[in-house]
Amino acid sequence: QVQLVESGGGLVQPGGSLRLSCAASGSILSFNNMGWYRQTPGNQRGLVAAITTGASTYYADSVKGRFTISKDNAKRTVFLQMNSLKPEDTAVYYCHLGQPDGMDYWGKGTLVTVSS
Repeated sequence: QVQLVESGGGLVQPGGSLRLSCAASGSILSFNNMGWYRQTPGNQRGLVAAITTGASTYYADSVKGRFTISKDNAKRTVFLQMNSLKPEDTAVYYCHLGQPDGMDYWGKGTLVTVSS
């Protein structure tokens, strides 16, 4: 059983910052493929940022230069530092862990609201 628990969401004003954390626990085969997705009502869940083998990173165009993904392998935790937040960043953010056996695991999500 693998569990992912997100934290760090909340209400922030435009231009502000938040740091999301996702702690992984359980029978994890590999910590090499992790990412953050977000979803708004009526829309599909979309990839925001990912960090893979060798700490290679990927960012959606909409967040490049503002968001930074990182991880602490020893603590099995992945982070998403979000700066210069915009109202359009408002969403539920989900942590994802991909495993080499093909299994995908998701957290329950944390709500980020950017509003004045």
